[in-house]
Amino acid sequence: MMSVNRYRLKHLAQQGHPGANRVQFLLDRPDRLIGLILIGNNLVNIAASSIATILCIRLFGDAGIVVATFGLTLLVLIFSEVTPKTIAALHPERVAFPSSLLLKPMLTLLYPVVASVNFITNGFMRMLGVNPAAAGSQDALSSDELRSVVNEASSMIPSSHQEMLLSILDLEKVTVEDVMVPRAEIAGIDVQDDVKSMIKQLSQSQHTRLLLYRGEIDDAIGFLHARDIMQLLTKNNQETDKAEIIRSARDIYYIPEGTPLNVQLLKFQRAKERIGLVVDEYGDIQGLVTLEDILEEIVGDFTTSIAPAPSETAQLQADGSVLVEGVANIRDLNKEMNWQLPTDGPKTVSGLIIEQLGDIPQYPLCLRINGHAIEIVESTDSLVKRVRFLAEEQTP
Repeated sequence: MMSVNRYRLKHLAQQGHPGANRVQFLLDRPDRLIGLILIGNNLVNIAASSIATILCIRLFGDAGIVVATFGLTLLVLIFSEVTPKTIAALHPERVAFPSSLLLKPMLTLLYPVVASVNFITNGFMRMLGVNPAAAGSQDALSSDELRSVVNEASSMIPSSHQEMLLSILDLEKVTVEDVMVPRAEIAGIDVQDDVKSMIKQLSQSQHTRLLLYRGEIDDAIGFLHARDIMQLLTKNNQETDKAEIIRSARDIYYIPEGTPLNVQLLKFQRAKERIGLVVDEYGDIQGLVTLEDILEEIVGDFTTSIAPAPSETAQLQADGSVLVEGVANIRDLNKEMNWQLPTDGPKTVSGLIIEQLGDIPQYPLCLRINGHAIEIVESTDSLVKRVRFLAEEQTP
């Protein structure tokens, strides 16, 4: 009974399995089930001990007490304890479901005795701070426990499905800052450009939505959708003015930095939005996040990404080292290379190194971060452009 998988049991009970329903009824109050089984078990054991002692004394005299003690102990261990309980532990459902046919009516028949015993034992347990009635509420799994269940079920779940399930569980640990397109890489159109240049940028862009701004990103006006501009051009016979383009811009949806991805996914759904600008506590634009960015965290890359893929920012060298661009995203590198770089601070390799050193290095040097030996290959006045992650055999 106690070895039955509770979640499979609940599934079978919901499917209307009669044996599962009986077992679930008995396990709802394990104190009563244990009381019933132990009453019968101890009654039989004590009775068997008394009968065996009387028989052995008649057959062997005073030595019959020793014979009865050791003989009955051996019989009980083999045929009443080790063998049946091992079989039941290995095949819990095959034993529990038929056993419930006997145990459930016995519980009804012996309920006064079971209730009396439980009243006394539960009183002692409450004195020890244990509430037997709360046993059924301890079946809920935490996210870490659920993650372990998914990992252990790898033989029954395709690896791609397993990765998606684990990614969903990790959404609450990832924020919009981890997946956003950095401010410097946001594709946009300056409203101060001429109309032809604006339309050309929109038609040649690989993205269907572009940010419309005035002079600089912080002075954002709205998002231009290629479909809206094409409809506008068709309506005006390929001629339109800047005012009409500005009016066609859609309102900007702002996202506070630090928002977990699972929360933002729900917000996108409720607001019926697909794109937004990430802003800090002062309202300054930090980056851009789309619905596709969040979905790719679950299912992997399936669209053309604004940011370069990790394979474009990390190149394996012949000597086993890895040449990495400074703008490479740390989380992407950890996934691709199976590294353990810290992700609770800066999002790029350049930012991580600058934080560790407390300054922007102006010449090549080496450092170690979380066990990774890193050589700075190239840097500028504002950032680290390229680094080399040394292989273990290259580490001094």
